[in-house]
Amino acid sequence: MDAETKKEMESQVLTVNDFIDASLLGTPQELYRASRHYIQSGGKRLRPIMTIVSCEMFGGTKEDALPAASAVEFIHNFSLVHDDIMDNDDFRHGISTVHKIFGLPLAILSGDILFSKAFQILSHNTNDLLKKDSLVDMLRRLSTACIEICEGQAQDMYLTKLESFPMEDEYLKMISKKTAALFEVSCSLGALSSRNVSDKDVHNLALFGRNSGIAFQLIDDLIGIKGDSKQTGKSVGNDVREGKKTFPILLSIKTVEPIKREKILKVFGNKFCNNLDVEEAVKIISSLQIEETVRTEAMKYVQKAVDSVSNYEESHSKKMLLDILFFIVNRSK
Repeated sequence: MDAETKKEMESQVLTVNDFIDASLLGTPQELYRASRHYIQSGGKRLRPIMTIVSCEMFGGTKEDALPAASAVEFIHNFSLVHDDIMDNDDFRHGISTVHKIFGLPLAILSGDILFSKAFQILSHNTNDLLKKDSLVDMLRRLSTACIEICEGQAQDMYLTKLESFPMEDEYLKMISKKTAALFEVSCSLGALSSRNVSDKDVHNLALFGRNSGIAFQLIDDLIGIKGDSKQTGKSVGNDVREGKKTFPILLSIKTVEPIKREKILKVFGNKFCNNLDVEEAVKIISSLQIEETVRTEAMKYVQKAVDSVSNYEESHSKKMLLDILFFIVNRSK
């Protein structure tokens, strides 16, 4: 990512944060403190930035896109809060989870507040020039994305409980809902916020978002195996220890020789295993050239995303959208 894009993204993050902070006020204060917990801890804000840039690509402004951008960030954080409750996680990226700090009942309510605020802020869109049918379409798309996220999470839970390992296409189908649905709606809501967009444009940006989201999750899976714990806030091999059937682990189990497979399975889902055994399992996975395979798979979706916007003339917004896409697949945390 070039310095100009990085600087612009940092500026947009500040703008989104200010808008969100102003929207997450109310009583009791403890409830709103819980709902802001992850948001105030930082974050790249990729989804809301993609909303803003998608809007600007069709002549809209940052101000036009802010309600939609904030709505998708609220939904993202709602899903994180409830995810952590379901997994009973103590930490997320190095900070204590909401339910560990504020208690389970308030954590559930804080997720509910975030979910409700997303639709409130979108339905109260201050963009007077936005057509009523466009606003209805935005609400429909966001609600559909929320349903897909819940379906994807349920499917993930089902795959986790299975004694066998799913096929790669089952896993890809699951992440296309759990993760990619929100990337898709981020871009489509951005396009709709511009006021000057065709159905085809919205479709193209939705495709861009969905394929970006799948690529994002595949790289996230890779980071879960090989990421630097100082950067990710997670222990090395965290996904192996937690028994997450991610894409790299599925590939490893499928291709590794039986003796080494047993060493991986010895620590898989075993939260009490020692670090040396986890490190050995990670080394085995790394020796299988899994990183190359996963990145090749991710690049297939990157290419699909690029193709979906290839017919649009070159512009600053299009370049920035593509910069974000390649940042997604080249990141290390």
